[in-house]
Amino acid sequence: MLFLVLLWLVLPMPIPSEAANDPPKPHIIFILADDLGFNDVGFHGSAQIPTPNIDALAYSGIILNRYYVAPICTPSRSALMTGKYPIHTGMQHTVLYAAEPRGLPLKEKILPQYLNDLGYTSHISGKWHLGHWKLEYTPLFRGFSSHKNLWGLDMRNGTDVAYNLHGQYTTDVITKHSVSVIANHDAAKGPLFLYVAHAAGHSGNPYNPLPVPDDDVMKLDHILHYKRRRYAAMVAKMDESVGVIVDQLRKSNMLENSIIIFSSDNGGPAQGFNLNFASNYPLRGVKNTLWEGGVRAAGLVWSPLLEKRQRVVDETMHISDWLPTLIEAAGGIPALANANLSQSLDGMSIWQTLVHAYPSPRKTVLHNIDDIWGSAALTVGDWKMIQGTNYNGRWDGWYGPGGERDPHLYDWNLVLKSSSGKAMTGLKMLPSRADQQRLRETATVTCQGQSTQGTSCVATAFSAPCLFHVRDDPCEQFNLAEQYPKVLDLLVAELQHINSTAVPPSNQPDDPRASPMYFNYTWTNFGDYYGNIKGAVLGDISSKF
Repeated sequence: MLFLVLLWLVLPMPIPSEAANDPPKPHIIFILADDLGFNDVGFHGSAQIPTPNIDALAYSGIILNRYYVAPICTPSRSALMTGKYPIHTGMQHTVLYAAEPRGLPLKEKILPQYLNDLGYTSHISGKWHLGHWKLEYTPLFRGFSSHKNLWGLDMRNGTDVAYNLHGQYTTDVITKHSVSVIANHDAAKGPLFLYVAHAAGHSGNPYNPLPVPDDDVMKLDHILHYKRRRYAAMVAKMDESVGVIVDQLRKSNMLENSIIIFSSDNGGPAQGFNLNFASNYPLRGVKNTLWEGGVRAAGLVWSPLLEKRQRVVDETMHISDWLPTLIEAAGGIPALANANLSQSLDGMSIWQTLVHAYPSPRKTVLHNIDDIWGSAALTVGDWKMIQGTNYNGRWDGWYGPGGERDPHLYDWNLVLKSSSGKAMTGLKMLPSRADQQRLRETATVTCQGQSTQGTSCVATAFSAPCLFHVRDDPCEQFNLAEQYPKVLDLLVAELQHINSTAVPPSNQPDDPRASPMYFNYTWTNFGDYYGNIKGAVLGDISSKF
């Protein structure tokens, strides 16, 4: 007996597992729109395109009013997945084209891999756009358990060509797969990360640039311009998808422990840009420019975990912040304390800002540096400098439509009747109509009529940088470079310092061996088949690329 007592004193006392006492990790649903304009959602003041499901989440959660992304698809998606600025992964110049033999560098650990380490199961439904020339660059080899992809002529179910999806509408396919993932997820075995990457409202091929079912177009006959109406139908169809996903989370008893993020990947392409018809009104510029209209995105976050909801956040955030933010949300501060992780990221966790309304740690945003095109932009605090231009300045103006902002034209009943609205009502999280109106008004950006300071900014490859106070002048109307030369000098010096850390762009010439003619007219992992294509044949087709 004495021996047993001594043994009991020497051995450590068993204690309950910390993991057993921890609350279950939240499910994370990240919904990314493609080419959505800042003015194409109701919660930013538009009364033209019905987005009641997205709006219900925005009013019940947090509207991110100074939320920045990269100016175009691939750079934004690389920043989201890596937590790094595109200049640090070689993804900073234009997009990754289907025949390029490159992808997001394999040395980069990406968001689903981090979350999987914390016990998550990760799935992607939709657009990848970070490399497919070899299988090892594709989602199933980078942390995702399933992938339903549609991009150009590439329609995939996992790694298999999805011929059976021919003729189906892209948004419907993405929605169906997303719902299936949620319905089949066993929450008892761990949390879910679902990345829903819509193709809407990106334009399609020139013979049918704004593809959407005619029935959906007919519902929006109040929009007089036909192309704008078709674009609006694409966005409205995506909004319905958001509602279906929220409803499935409710049915699966996962909604009350979920984080839902909605974001656009870049600013919208205005009328005539890529045959599209988005609106960033009243912001300046369009997709693939560094003006606010190209890089300030429609974004929101919703979750019962947020202690301070039903508010508009004017704190600065960048798309690269989602990786550390979601890691903290999923694993707490210890997961971020890893020195190698925190030192290698450009993103900063703003989880405490979102949950408790604390000030954001982010004060500086690099919008991009493209030394090939000679354009760059940087925001520090409330000051933004922009240097150079893209498209020789042809898309540096202000573009509509934007006059349809009368709150009396906004259908508040649609928010209440939407699937998201009903789910929010069931959780007692949907604010009153008066509070919805307040939030919508707060999140609506307006331009100064005039200023006693500043001049117009004409950015060219040879002109001096322009300087804007973007909090007071979000529409970038008044260049203050002459009035505040010391501020401009500080931003220029900071930009030069950041650029000294850049890696060269990884763009490659199109490889003729990628031609779909060799792979039953599909885009595929052509780099894995090089030995099967004869050099003589390459000579015959090289002139076509």
